[in-house]
Amino acid sequence: MYGFVAPAFTYGQSHVSPEDLYGSLFKDVQNSHIFPDSKSFADAIPLEDPVLIIERYHREKIAEDFDIAAFVDRYFRMPAHIASTFQADKNASVSDHIERLWPVLTRQPESQERGGSLIPLPYPYVVPGGRFREIYYWDSYFTLLGLKEAGRSDLVQTMINNFAHLIDSFGYIPTGNRTYYLTRSQPPFFSLMVSLFSEMEGQKVLTRYLPQMQKEYDYWMDSGSSTGEPFTAYRRLVFLPNGLKLNRYWDDKATPRPESYSEDVELADHAKENHGTARPELYRHIRAAAESGWDFSSRWFAAEHDFSTIHTTDIIPVDLNCLMYYMEQTLAEAYLLSGNRTLHQVYTGKATDRKLAIQLYSWDASKNFYMDYDFKKQEFTKAVTLAGTFPLFFKLASKQQSHYVSAYIRLNFLKSGGLLTTTSNSGQQWDAPNGWAPLQWIAYKGLRNYNFHRTADELSTEWLALIEKEFKHSGKMLEKYNVSNTHLIAGGGEYEVQEGFGWTNGVYLRMKNKKR
Repeated sequence: MYGFVAPAFTYGQSHVSPEDLYGSLFKDVQNSHIFPDSKSFADAIPLEDPVLIIERYHREKIAEDFDIAAFVDRYFRMPAHIASTFQADKNASVSDHIERLWPVLTRQPESQERGGSLIPLPYPYVVPGGRFREIYYWDSYFTLLGLKEAGRSDLVQTMINNFAHLIDSFGYIPTGNRTYYLTRSQPPFFSLMVSLFSEMEGQKVLTRYLPQMQKEYDYWMDSGSSTGEPFTAYRRLVFLPNGLKLNRYWDDKATPRPESYSEDVELADHAKENHGTARPELYRHIRAAAESGWDFSSRWFAAEHDFSTIHTTDIIPVDLNCLMYYMEQTLAEAYLLSGNRTLHQVYTGKATDRKLAIQLYSWDASKNFYMDYDFKKQEFTKAVTLAGTFPLFFKLASKQQSHYVSAYIRLNFLKSGGLLTTTSNSGQQWDAPNGWAPLQWIAYKGLRNYNFHRTADELSTEWLALIEKEFKHSGKMLEKYNVSNTHLIAGGGEYEVQEGFGWTNGVYLRMKNKKR
């Protein structure tokens, strides 16, 4: 197996995020809009010791002819997009294309760039592609589905080992292995990754990664010194009546995201002017939505078409709590395998309580669909989204509820290219008319779990056909697709549509092989 490779140099910055490391230099660069994508400078590699760069910046910037773009060019190297030079054979099958892509998207420990915001990982890993040059947490589960289909058990194991390494290092899995992601996580799929690997290697895998699964659970369930009053929250934990607990998304910082700095500042200006929203409050909601992976969607907005009304931390997301339910179930199973019957019973009880809470606070009987819940207002949110299919994926729904959800999918989400993300066309990328690979898989598998095979097959046929059509046209696997009008490219978001693309590759291979 691979050993950990120490960074070649760190310039002493340890795991400091670039906005903290560079201070006013970072803010000035981002506010000057030198780069069309704020992530470029957040990922930049310093060519000299950052302390010296900062000193020179403060000395030189006072000159009348100072050119900040030239300064950045002199002292930093910008990272390249992944797969931008990869030549696809459009006459090949999509499966063959993906097979050729795995090496392009794989990073080796010794090839990781040092000195910037990247946190080196000890084992090989697969990145999504395009501007996403680092490992991403929830993306990786869907990538692993494809790696398993491709017979790449080596990469499945090293990917999981990297996530275990991150948990051991930080107590949780950050969004990605960048210093600016260290204040937030992403949808907690680690227990699903471990379960997937156990299908390949046997149940011993569950006990092998039990310490890391427990650490991650403790991170999400941190209650601090809170008294636990109903409808209050501490970090990611929400307290409800009768001792029930559910989770929300959160971020430990309340500042602009380094990778989207100028965009966040601009939105905060708008929110302050139009709604009187305090900047830290707005930044916290933005960052929490980024932790959800759904960045961004009207799902998090109080007003469907107004981004500045985002209020993510007020919301109990149904999908997050289904993932937490599975984590509790997996912990219960792992403790039983390890011979600890007491903790097996404890986590079985926690899963039972969460299932009850999900039914109480996520099932909207007026819509007959699973919804998110605003615990501040103590009412369901208005956004109808594919997050409502997660209870089918995790077998939480009753038979009657599954029939309602299946009908809702056919009536409101199923289009000529697959499933819409939400029923809202807000201009945000995690809304209509866009479809995303991970949600296609969750819905597909959920429908299969309740024997809605006709709808699942229809979804699969439409989604796979759309991917194949786009590949024949452009030779690209994309991050997201327009499922409503398959002649148009997906839109919305803070950046151009990205190609590569990890989770699309993974879901395509798994679904193409008709795996349930």
